[in-house]
Amino acid sequence: MQIETTCLPGVLLLTPARHGDARGYFSESWSRRRLAEAGVDIDFVQDNHSVSAQVGTVRGLHYQAPPHAQAKLVRCGRGRLFDVAVDFRRGSPSFGQWFGVELSAENGRQLLIPAGFLHGFVTREPGTEIIYKCSDYYAPECDGAVRFDDPEIGIDWGIGPAKAILSTKDAAAPLLRDAKSPFSYLEAAA
Repeated sequence: MQIETTCLPGVLLLTPARHGDARGYFSESWSRRRLAEAGVDIDFVQDNHSVSAQVGTVRGLHYQAPPHAQAKLVRCGRGRLFDVAVDFRRGSPSFGQWFGVELSAENGRQLLIPAGFLHGFVTREPGTEIIYKCSDYYAPECDGAVRFDDPEIGIDWGIGPAKAILSTKDAAAPLLRDAKSPFSYLEAAA
């Protein structure tokens, strides 16, 4: 498994090796031991699977606040998506900065997003499946969001805001400047 750092400390790009023949391929998509060897010690407790029927479906930017904050390991099972992490830790030198990468069934890449970061994606193909591991269980009372098209963050989603297919929750999400982050860079570093 290839593990690459990104411009956001703690956000990693993982590319599992694929072993193929005429039948297809085999890939070890996650290994606790391999990540521990790379200095990542996360205990995943829940897998989620989401299917988006239409191109331009945006989900995010989401977070789950403490005490149920979640790290995520995100991959694409079918189709293609643009996946984004945004630093949401108060006091972080990279607060509000983002990293995005195309994840597809074809490239097999995965994005590891630590707790304290916003997460979102936009689909690039119809019927796109996103599969992700979470380090804590879903807790609706801790669920939060920030606007996907916040100009202060400035993510280039590759679609116009008017073309985004959003949930009611995501359409009503606050801008970054109006959202109170429950995460502290200093607490995370301690």
